[in-house]
Amino acid sequence: MITKIRKRDGREAAFNIEKIVNAISKATRAAGEEDAGKAFSLAEKVIECLEKASDRKIPGVEEIQDVVETVLIEAGYIRTAKEYILYRAERTRVREMNMRLMKIYEDLTFKEARDNDIKRENANIDGDTAMGTMLRYGSEGAKQFYEMFVLKPEHAKAHREGDIHIHDLDFLTLTTTCCQIDIEKLFNGGFGTGHGFLREPNDIQSYSALACIAIQSNQNDQHGGQSIPNFDYGMAPGVAKTFVKLYRQNLLKSLELLTGDRELEAKIKCIFLEIQQKQELLPKLERMEEYFGIEAEYLSSIVENKADIHKAQEFAAEKAGTETDRNTYQAMEAFVHNLNTMHSRAGAQIPFSSVNYGMDTSLEGRMVVKNLLLATEAGLGNGETPIFPIHIFKVKEGVNYNPGEPNYDLFKLACRVSAKRLFPNFSFQDAPYNLKYYIPGKPETEIAYMGCRTRVVGNVYDPSREIINGRGNLSFTTINLPRLALRSNKNINTFFEELDRKIKLVVDQLLERFEIQAQKKVKNFPFLMGQGIWLDSDRLGWEDEIREVLRHGTLSMGFIGLAECLKALTGEHHGESNEAQELGLNIISHMRRRMDEASQKYQMNFTLLATPAEGLSGRFIKMDREIYGSIEGITDREYYTNSFHIPVYFHIGAFEKISLEAPYHELTNAGHITYVELDGDPLQNLEAFEKIIRCMKEAGIGFGAVNHPVDRDPVCGYTGIIGDECPKCGRKEDDDKFERIRRITGYLVGTLDRFNDAKKAEERDRVKHFLT
Repeated sequence: MITKIRKRDGREAAFNIEKIVNAISKATRAAGEEDAGKAFSLAEKVIECLEKASDRKIPGVEEIQDVVETVLIEAGYIRTAKEYILYRAERTRVREMNMRLMKIYEDLTFKEARDNDIKRENANIDGDTAMGTMLRYGSEGAKQFYEMFVLKPEHAKAHREGDIHIHDLDFLTLTTTCCQIDIEKLFNGGFGTGHGFLREPNDIQSYSALACIAIQSNQNDQHGGQSIPNFDYGMAPGVAKTFVKLYRQNLLKSLELLTGDRELEAKIKCIFLEIQQKQELLPKLERMEEYFGIEAEYLSSIVENKADIHKAQEFAAEKAGTETDRNTYQAMEAFVHNLNTMHSRAGAQIPFSSVNYGMDTSLEGRMVVKNLLLATEAGLGNGETPIFPIHIFKVKEGVNYNPGEPNYDLFKLACRVSAKRLFPNFSFQDAPYNLKYYIPGKPETEIAYMGCRTRVVGNVYDPSREIINGRGNLSFTTINLPRLALRSNKNINTFFEELDRKIKLVVDQLLERFEIQAQKKVKNFPFLMGQGIWLDSDRLGWEDEIREVLRHGTLSMGFIGLAECLKALTGEHHGESNEAQELGLNIISHMRRRMDEASQKYQMNFTLLATPAEGLSGRFIKMDREIYGSIEGITDREYYTNSFHIPVYFHIGAFEKISLEAPYHELTNAGHITYVELDGDPLQNLEAFEKIIRCMKEAGIGFGAVNHPVDRDPVCGYTGIIGDECPKCGRKEDDDKFERIRRITGYLVGTLDRFNDAKKAEERDRVKHFLT
């Protein structure tokens, strides 16, 4: 007689026939074969079978369940047996996921970030802090919940098994990815953050501070990056207001000194107001002569000597110009410092911030860009390289590309700063697929990128609104290309058939996620939608659904490991043979066509992304190595190569790399980037650095950057390339580690012990490349 059972954890418990009866009853009920009396007799049959088979051993839970299945089938209860088997499988899945989640929580609780990949998953979260760990608790729990109860089973399975990767799964039901913030529109009349109203800023310091607040506030509504596409245009009014204020202050002081009249202030302020109202004129950094003449006429009523007036005006303008420049530098310095110290999301994460600039040719806009670059070049308080914001300098013929153009000096300065600090990156407005959207005089049509490489401009939903401002990505999902190639066993037709199946799956998953997002209301995004950041959201009420305005955003399919995919299909990657390059372009062209077809079918913006893989490059290859083993050139490293890049370990000339990667930029309309790796210190050869940027522009690159080591000795302050010892003081690395900044996928990340394994491996390959 059975009196005990053995549970899954090895503990023994009292045997209870009622549990078997209840399980059978639930299955018969689900199958429409419910019979309470029959359930009990079937349970007795189960016990009879167990007693015969157990041979006086205590039966385990799994053994009992196996017998239940057998008894149901032999008794002819086929539908009931099927329901029981499905229920049992679901309970097993839930149990395993709960056990996995508890193990994750245990590691998060008791392991330090250097020993835990999950704590290091995001480069700008300190996983060792209380808030950083708490964020990971919530993130991992959310992922498990969505995988179990929200995702379609086929989507969850594909993600779990590594065919695809659903990015930011922890935010699946909560929000969207990123947005380009139009600060000109936002600052006009002021805005609110949910805890009070901020009036329109009146000087460059306030503009700088509110730009940081806008980025921080929007970051709390989204899980991805926040970008300002028109930073120079948006900050220029702050410079203009600052100049007006300083000019008037200096004019008043100089007139008081020249005339000896200490009672002029009230009279002159009235004159300033009258000129502004009647003449609609303000003093400006440029074209002051017209203003001087009008102002002098008004001032002559209280100051007799016209020479004194002109002398005072000249002095005030020159002094105000110098002071405005200094104030602008301080404001840009504060902007950079703030974005490297301020936190969002429970105080544990620095906002992912990007700024685009370079096209504003006004003196005010130029002053902003110059001082932002100089503040970045100077570094943080101890000379550290700023991680944020990511700078993107917009390159355009006729504006800043050639000598004699209005902003050419800023392009030269951008090259110098990038050679020292890795930023700015460079976007190329003249690339044909960017230029076709550009309308002179309309900054909202100038291509801007998120720092991670995301690009949003085309608009199938509303072709009349093919602009940058107020738009962003809704979500993206990446396909594991090497997996498909390995599975196809070098059969190209089989590969494309499998690729089409995965593309169809991803489109379905993106639509499913959109349906969840579309049911959200304005109140769920108090800043993004409530303050009119997102395009057309200012037309909605607090309780309105955001479905229609979300259609301005993009749904993106990404890919990773084109190089390893080609290696698996042909034996060579696209850096090694023309045939592999041709196949690579065919694969990515095919994926782009499928996205364009989905766009037309659903009248939504389906786009193709050259995925910024981060930790995903390591996740996929680990899973594939378990299936296929270590295959040379494919699964024998610790990471897959990012998107369409030529592998960093492959020795290739900079210009050849640019020419091979350039065609992929036009195909990946959701975003892309090409890097060139330099050895040595590029500051020693700025001409060569600029030549690389020019090569990118002429080759048709959309977004590019130059990688080079940026190291710093925190003891002596030396910044440059450091090997085993500091070139300045000769100190070898000890407890005071050298700070090593590297670019990974678009963002800069810090010292190597903060990288995950895949990032460390990629960095090692880069270092080898530098040294050779």
